[in-house]
Amino acid sequence: MGSWYWIGVSAGLGVAVGVLVAALFAGTRVALTASIVIAAGIGVAIGFALGQWDEALGGGVGGVLGAVGSAQLVSGTMRRGGERFGIAVFAGLAALALAAIAWIPIAGYLEAALVPVLAARLRGRAPERYAGLRSLARD
Repeated sequence: MGSWYWIGVSAGLGVAVGVLVAALFAGTRVALTASIVIAAGIGVAIGFALGQWDEALGGGVGGVLGAVGSAQLVSGTMRRGGERFGIAVFAGLAALALAAIAWIPIAGYLEAALVPVLAARLRGRAPERYAGLRSLARD
């Protein structure tokens, strides 16, 4: 396999790490910024473990894109009443699946491109909160 394969694997693993770290640091904007920096650092470390500077760059970019992309989903889930542990569990499972898919040729590049795109699509369609039980509450 050529260098293009290892860059894609690094980018895909970086996306998986970004999804996991963004779920663990869900909440405020400061936590989001910290998750982006941490995901980029871990992605660079993964890239250096797999190769040279080009794999490290792919891993770092993948980490940033994964954290930014999943932050929209995680913050929206928290706003709508999701529990932190449940979000971390499901995001961890998604990160595990993304890490496994990253080993398929070209899939790492697709993950890095599609995770932020899917998160941007979620932004416009999401309701603020489910109104079912609030209508029964007496204030």
